[in-house]
Amino acid sequence: MGLGILEDHKLEHVPGTAYVLNDESRRVEEGLTADHNLKCDNSGPVPIILVPQPSDDPNDPLNWPLWRRDLILFVLSLQAVIAASLSPILAADTLKLALFYRRTFTDVALLTGWHLLGVGVAGFIFVPSSRVWGKRHAFLIGNIFLIFSSAWAGASGHNYKSMLAARTFQGIGLAPFESLVNPVVGDMYFVHERGKRMALTNFAVFGGAFLTPVVVGKMSHTIGWPWTFYLVAILSAAMLPALVFFVPETAFRRDERLNTDVSTKMEGHRLSVLKETAQERSFHADDRTPRTSDARTTESAHLPRKATYRESLKPFNGRKTDENYWKLLLRPLPLFFHPGILWACLTQGTLIGWTVFLGIILSAIMLAPPLFFDEVSTGYMYTGAFIGAVVGLIVAGLSADFSARWLSKRNRGVFEPEFRLILIIPQLILGCAGLYGFGITANNTYKYHWFWPDFFFALEVAAMVIGAVASSLYVVDAHRNIAIEGFTCMMVFKNIFSFGLTFHGYNWLVQGGINGIRNVFTAVGSVQVVICLLTIPMYIFGKRNRSFFARHDILKISGLW
Repeated sequence: MGLGILEDHKLEHVPGTAYVLNDESRRVEEGLTADHNLKCDNSGPVPIILVPQPSDDPNDPLNWPLWRRDLILFVLSLQAVIAASLSPILAADTLKLALFYRRTFTDVALLTGWHLLGVGVAGFIFVPSSRVWGKRHAFLIGNIFLIFSSAWAGASGHNYKSMLAARTFQGIGLAPFESLVNPVVGDMYFVHERGKRMALTNFAVFGGAFLTPVVVGKMSHTIGWPWTFYLVAILSAAMLPALVFFVPETAFRRDERLNTDVSTKMEGHRLSVLKETAQERSFHADDRTPRTSDARTTESAHLPRKATYRESLKPFNGRKTDENYWKLLLRPLPLFFHPGILWACLTQGTLIGWTVFLGIILSAIMLAPPLFFDEVSTGYMYTGAFIGAVVGLIVAGLSADFSARWLSKRNRGVFEPEFRLILIIPQLILGCAGLYGFGITANNTYKYHWFWPDFFFALEVAAMVIGAVASSLYVVDAHRNIAIEGFTCMMVFKNIFSFGLTFHGYNWLVQGGINGIRNVFTAVGSVQVVICLLTIPMYIFGKRNRSFFARHDILKISGLW
């Protein structure tokens, strides 16, 4: 048992488990000999085994300079913030739009609900296409959808149905960024590099947009709400050249033997835990260079040529898999029965759903006596949510890689994906405190005014970002071979769940009577406690679960692999 994780005795190597640090005692016990072709990151005091092992192909994203990979991720994250801003963009204008369209609060909430449903449905289309032809075309198409649908929404006038259609198309434009930016981290980075990058992308997709209502409330009051959509169209159009010229294809067909994290064989693992001597190392300035000149000479004779910059601009550059598109389209469906994927859906999806729920009712709560907030003041309430998202980014970014590296060291150099689940502890504390606290304080704004509901809103959003990082990292590290389908499941679950909440949010509060807000959020907080506690058996039995589904592949059983 490694740090409370039950060992598996069925497979030679359990997918997801990786030897990332050299350990002297393990070398002595197992009588291993050095593999001189193994690639490591030797920049620190202790060599870190590169997982997965990069190929020697210059077109392999794992071989690109770190500054280039970070630039690609920055551009995608920036566009993801712009795209994700469309989800809460109407939060501050609920009352104004209800009067403008002469519709109920629920009808206005459904402008967000149908937008989220568009994200979930479009994800089913973009995800399999990205598996077959790569991700670049999906990002370009998504950006173009964002430009025209945002301009359409701004010009929709008093036509509610036209606005509803535009919001749905905006969801289609958001889908590639919500479903594919996180898998890009798995494409371009090694296990020990992913933590803070995954924190950044989850902040971009789920947290950065909380600044939107702060700006939108003021803009709507000053120049009118249609300009909030025009601004998104303008910013997306400005980002299109950056996507075209600086974001090449990140999907890459790598030899399966190099994917040491998803293999069920021990080859390449037993050799990677050795304590090296100085004489055995022959690294060059690039810390990922193979150790023997003979190996480099032999391999270089068979290397493909490096693609030119002009070739990298193509939206399509060949198939990334020989698998059938329609099978890939259906793959996410049986994965809802996979415990690891289902856990990730619940961990990420419910807190995002509660955040959407809280957002659609916030305006109604704040405009009631004694506060009587207008759209500007309601928009300013999201300052707390944005600060909470930043706090979540900092907590997850600082602790994700550090905690995994520290636990791996205590586990004698062996990394287990379950080490990522430690992040659920701050999610439980912050998230449940936020939900319970918001229910109590928002139910009595005469006593608590606006600050305390906003404070607890910030805690809930911080927990949402942390939970999104934890679940995303776990899916990439534990099930990288099905990670993109796993992210599809997470996206579909959270958007359909959020869509359902937009239908019933206001009704729940009204039906609860005088203490409706407190009662609803007490129930919601209790549900979240139970979901967080599911992490305990996931941590203990996670390795055996990975082994079981490696031996009983749910996709092969369903005929979709």
